Amino acid sequence: MARKKGRDISGWLIVDKPADITSTSVVNKVRWALGAKKAGHAGTLDPAATGVLAVALGEATKTVPFITDALKCYRFQVRLGAATKTDDAEGEVIETSDLRPTDEEIAAALTAFEGDIEQVPPQFSAVKVDGERAYALARAGEEMELAARPLYVESLVMLGRPDADTVELELVCGKGGYVRSIARDLGQKLGCLGHVLWLRREWSGPFEASDGITLAEIDELAKTPELDAKLLPVELGLDDLVQLKATPEGAVRLKNGNPGMVLPGDAEWGEEVWVSHEGKPLAVGIYKSGEVHPSRVFNL
Repeated sequence: MARKKGRDISGWLIVDKPADITSTSVVNKVRWALGAKKAGHAGTLDPAATGVLAVALGEATKTVPFITDALKCYRFQVRLGAATKTDDAEGEVIETSDLRPTDEEIAAALTAFEGDIEQVPPQFSAVKVDGERAYALARAGEEMELAARPLYVESLVMLGRPDADTVELELVCGKGGYVRSIARDLGQKLGCLGHVLWLRREWSGPFEASDGITLAEIDELAKTPELDAKLLPVELGLDDLVQLKATPEGAVRLKNGNPGMVLPGDAEWGEEVWVSHEGKPLAVGIYKSGEVHPSRVFNL
């Protein structure tokens, strides 16, 4: 079997994704520009959406689940008075309403979307239905009964009301949230219908859109040491976990995938932690009685 070509380069590149490009296309461009052997991303953005797309290179791909699980912040506008097939401005309008709620009615309705809620994904989404993506079935004209999924919403607040037809909101939520579903469900709750006009992910876990590199910059710096210098450390993907330090003997054992001793730290028994040695991430695992039982080992 042929080996995958490319450099063994590890770290995070934070991209400020523009509209009208898929998340996969951004990852492919980053992989090309860095000549990287392995790349992935944490949390897909719709093609029309902008903002933080955290691209993981090499060993950082092992930390992707932790960024996917982290809280994320979205700023977006909802167009009131119309429902669309896709729950955003890209889709065909399927129903309209002349009703327009007051600012007070909108603010009151938002409280129902906070905390642990159940959310039905949009028909045009990447959810799998009998092995096929929902958007593929929706494009073929099929209507599906998609199951509701749990979502944790830390906050949903109104930032402004540019005009009677438009409201700007900010959402901070956990894994698996669909902003388009929030817009659709809010419109239904208010009785006026609604869809997403535009959407921007402001931050994702420790990564901020304001620190992101643009696609133009990636093109300009492709294949140069300057682009390498933009890479952030692998361990930023482990920001939500407690860090422990391995003993020299423990480091050898952990490196080989075995439980290894760590120095005393802030971890509770049974807690998931990450372990460093000589300033580098070594493993992620479960802390038990002075040892960490590894689930992921880094080769850095």
